[in-house]
Amino acid sequence: MDKMEGFLNSERERYGKLFVDINYAIDNVSPFLEKQDLSNRKYITKLPVLKKYMELLDSAERDSKKEGFFSKLFNNDKYSGLLESYKADNLDNFNQLEKCGKCACLNCTATCKFDSCLGCRPGSKIVYCDHEKINATFHDNYILNLTNDRTGAEDRYKVLATLQDCELDRKYIIIQSLMSKDEKFILYYYPGISEDNFGEISDEQEFDFIASVYESINK
Repeated sequence: MDKMEGFLNSERERYGKLFVDINYAIDNVSPFLEKQDLSNRKYITKLPVLKKYMELLDSAERDSKKEGFFSKLFNNDKYSGLLESYKADNLDNFNQLEKCGKCACLNCTATCKFDSCLGCRPGSKIVYCDHEKINATFHDNYILNLTNDRTGAEDRYKVLATLQDCELDRKYIIIQSLMSKDEKFILYYYPGISEDNFGEISDEQEFDFIASVYESINK
């Protein structure tokens, strides 16, 4: 197996499975969802990017097989360069599709009470949903610059999860200080168009419930 063949096989194994999984999910959920609800799913709008990439892989494989030994030596880098360039140009779409492939919403046909894809940040996926009251989302590279109320100092926080309680119509955010891993906070979360706001949870029972949901899915 030459270098190009190995590259194509690796890419097809990774993205071919994702392409099949998402198409399978679309076939599964389409009969049960309204057209507008289906079109709101992120993977519906981003799937053509992946479809084009699969076609590029097939085209590169066909061309590579037609060439002789010496031609392959010169053209393999050309093909892999073109494919990597396409991926780089569509990096956000590829990353989100991989998240969609692991999202709890992928094959869900329930009448959704949550924000779902409409409230999904780039690089995020819903990891838990009970379809009635609460869901939880994990994020990649979601960092906040906030002022520590205790010290008054600016600090950077990694967002561990956001949760939505549709019964109480509330959202929550769980953050961890990058300076001190032991500093974690659970706050009310009020996402805005230009700025997000946060609030302290004073109800102990409500706080404990959110903490228990997070702990149960982060084992």
